[in-house]
Amino acid sequence: MVFECIELSKSYVSRGAEVTALQSVDFTVREQEFVCIVGPSGCGKTTLLKIIAGLIEPTSGKIVFSIPQSNGHLRSAMVFQEQGLFPWMSVQDNVAFGLETQGISLAERRELASDFIVKVGLAGFMHSFPHELSGGMRQRVAILRAFLANPHILLMDEPFGALDSQTRLVMQEELLRIWRDHRKTVIYVTHDIEEAILLGDRLLVMSGRPGRIRQEINIPLERPRHLANRDHPEVAEIRWHIWKMLEDEVRKDLSILS
Repeated sequence: MVFECIELSKSYVSRGAEVTALQSVDFTVREQEFVCIVGPSGCGKTTLLKIIAGLIEPTSGKIVFSIPQSNGHLRSAMVFQEQGLFPWMSVQDNVAFGLETQGISLAERRELASDFIVKVGLAGFMHSFPHELSGGMRQRVAILRAFLANPHILLMDEPFGALDSQTRLVMQEELLRIWRDHRKTVIYVTHDIEEAILLGDRLLVMSGRPGRIRQEINIPLERPRHLANRDHPEVAEIRWHIWKMLEDEVRKDLSILS
């Protein structure tokens, strides 16, 4: 076990009224597991990631980590839809940035970053700046930075949500390849059901707000995964099952609004 969420709830005040974003969320994540979280908009997926990252505190409940917080080794790192790259830094220095807080010298940081960059085919852009890259390339740099920082847990919040469909497919394959070579425990939030099935060992399907874990689904596909897995009959069956659950949640939300 890497961590366990126990009766996790989060409420906040909006326009003078209390809003419950998460309610009694329970699940466990194992070492080197790739867990995908899907759910309707506003169900608290990003809030859950921020609580795991320690960016915000839960209102009640707790997270129990088996990994201690240690100096020089990150417990977790986040990758967002917006890449968060530093525009004044080169690709090399952006990738190397996460190592600075670990006391690694500039020369060693750049050497380690260079090795990563070459492996993913960005050697020709080593000294380029973010504005000179495509959206997919910028997101690749953000993912490399997170992996190179060597956190115990990698938290990814719809990292490919802003990419076009063709680039998204390429990036899914690229992420699987990087993860295969540098196995991390990954928690991956996405609206794309098929993406979740392709990437994940296990899916957590969340209810509408307040967000709860409605069902856990193990993905029976063997690894390594490839785009051809999309045509697997079990993928279609799981996709339809999840969609029916999410459709119910979306219709509930629409009935509340109407």
